Amino acid sequence: MKKSIFLVVLLIVGIMAFSGNVVKAYTTLEEPLAKELFDRFEEETGIKVEWVRLSTGETVARLEAERENPQASIWVGGVGLGHVEAKQKGLTTPYKSPLAQYTPAQFRDPENYWIGLYIGVLAFATNEERAKELGLEAPKGWFDIIDSKYKGLVRVANPNTSGTAYNVITTILHLFHEDEELTFMYLHHLDRSIDQYTKSGSAGGKQAAIGEIPFAIGYAHDLFKLIANGAPLKVTVPEEGTGFELASMSLIKNGPNPVNAKKLYNWMLQKEAQAMIAKWFVIPVSKLAPKDKAPLNIDDLRIVNQDFVWDAANRERLVERWNKEIGAK
Repeated sequence: MKKSIFLVVLLIVGIMAFSGNVVKAYTTLEEPLAKELFDRFEEETGIKVEWVRLSTGETVARLEAERENPQASIWVGGVGLGHVEAKQKGLTTPYKSPLAQYTPAQFRDPENYWIGLYIGVLAFATNEERAKELGLEAPKGWFDIIDSKYKGLVRVANPNTSGTAYNVITTILHLFHEDEELTFMYLHHLDRSIDQYTKSGSAGGKQAAIGEIPFAIGYAHDLFKLIANGAPLKVTVPEEGTGFELASMSLIKNGPNPVNAKKLYNWMLQKEAQAMIAKWFVIPVSKLAPKDKAPLNIDDLRIVNQDFVWDAANRERLVERWNKEIGAK
């Protein structure tokens, strides 16, 4: 009898010990990067990350569906607008990491519901071989790319299906100091340069890489990956200023393993993790991140002052207007 009780106690202790060394996560990072980061975290802490990769929209939908019984404790990666939405819906919980002080205020929630990990800036891709054949140079800025010489030679995504394309709209809006009429006047001019609106934000860059189109608008990190694989592309960041996506991180409200989730949260903000992220062509926003790892230095960039809450609240309205005035043509 005593032996049976002893075995039961051992089993319970074992289960408790095992459960104490696990953290469940949703991630929107690319799978190879997520695996590299989470494996390193486990090596250093002994805490295993059980993770599922989902898109930003899928994550918000799952958190909403699991509201009464959360299955994960932390969401790593994902476009910042999704984290704003999750906060507004009461799906995440605030946490002020001791390392948050190294992330500039513009890249974190003032109430500590989410924090930025890295940005990907909007940029122009130029297929140098095609451009040379046409006698054209890489566009230098937003006002350059609407010049008639680029008519029908640029590709960008559709804002109905791509956060990249919606970011183009908000970038122009913020450049024009929230003047919506000037913004749509500009978008009409840009439309003359566009030969096709793609479904995916990265599609235009891939098509420019194979010479299908000479120029494209996309995120710089997607373009630098193509260059690393041999594509004859030149990347230019708009000289007037550019918008960006902010990959962020949140703790899930009432998630299991909250202590381990905070440990992972803090670990993601420290120098080693930031250096690992930088190798994936994106730009870490923490001041702890090494400046020599990323292809672009955040201090050298002119970026617009994005208002993530406003951008999220007005997305449906702005896209609907784009559809009526531009997409329907």
